[in-house]
Amino acid sequence: MEVMVKKSRKQQIEEKATKLFRQKGYAATSMRDLAQVLGIEAASLYSHIKSKEEILQKICFRMADEFFEGWKEVEQEKGSQAARMEKAAIAYIKVITKDTDASAVFFNEWRHLSEPHLSKFLSMKDDYEGRFIKILKEGMDNGEFHKADEKFMMLTILSSLNWTHNWYKPTGNLRPEEIGKKLANLILNGLKK
Repeated sequence: MEVMVKKSRKQQIEEKATKLFRQKGYAATSMRDLAQVLGIEAASLYSHIKSKEEILQKICFRMADEFFEGWKEVEQEKGSQAARMEKAAIAYIKVITKDTDASAVFFNEWRHLSEPHLSKFLSMKDDYEGRFIKILKEGMDNGEFHKADEKFMMLTILSSLNWTHNWYKPTGNLRPEEIGKKLANLILNGLKK
């Protein structure tokens, strides 16, 4: 039996805004657009939120927190760096596929954050990317991975993972864990026989 959970007005606003930000872009979405899809007056939005950017901040920082929460699985992996990279890819894909609208906004609209939120977000982004670089560096140092530019490799890996929100469908044949494993295998082993 499915339980229906009634969403608060604020949750409804954030959900609709997330969809609009993904469809139109943050800059092109107005408060009037948001009010229209909610079927309310634009002025009444301000009794629930301070600004459009408040919603963007919530999306970006909630997603960032989810990525860091998922990283706990990676930290528990005591095996090889390849095993850690696979765990990292799986954890990352789980977050992305949980809400593809929010993922799209996170990846494409964070640049619209104002200070001090932008600096905080960039610091979190650098921290997270540094965790991937650490796996790569340790794998290169112990001979498990070929020597390469760690930053370039990190950007390549994250770029391939980040694109998932564009094609993932929850009704598809692949579960997030399988996608993460397949992408990690492709990243770690390439296409060579």
